[in-house]
Amino acid sequence: MAMLGDAPLVAIIPAADLARAKRYYTDTLGLKLTDESEQDVSFECGGTEFGMYETPSAGQSAHTLASFKVTDLDGEMAALRERGVTFEEYDLPGLKTVNGVVEAEGMRAAWFKDSEGNILCLNERTAK
Repeated sequence: MAMLGDAPLVAIIPAADLARAKRYYTDTLGLKLTDESEQDVSFECGGTEFGMYETPSAGQSAHTLASFKVTDLDGEMAALRERGVTFEEYDLPGLKTVNGVVEAEGMRAAWFKDSEGNILCLNERTAK
């Protein structure tokens, strides 16, 4: 019997406008497009792959859809800001950003919205 633990898991991110999202993920985020059809596109980053498909319900999720594990949060944020990315500011119980960054035990993180309104995260581990 096959077990899901042996099967690769591929995240799928929704896009209201697939062509716009493809441009954003390649040009703004600098990701490598690996496959595309009329219905969907795939990207590779950090040795993993994720897909994107067109749907009118894109950007409606109020939580993080994907998180990039980075080793230099400040450097990544600076590079993305140069490409027009705006980082979100949050002031919630237990979560307050300063200049777009939240610092917690063992991690630093920042969130931004893609061209479709989906919430993405940059996450840097600061301790083991």
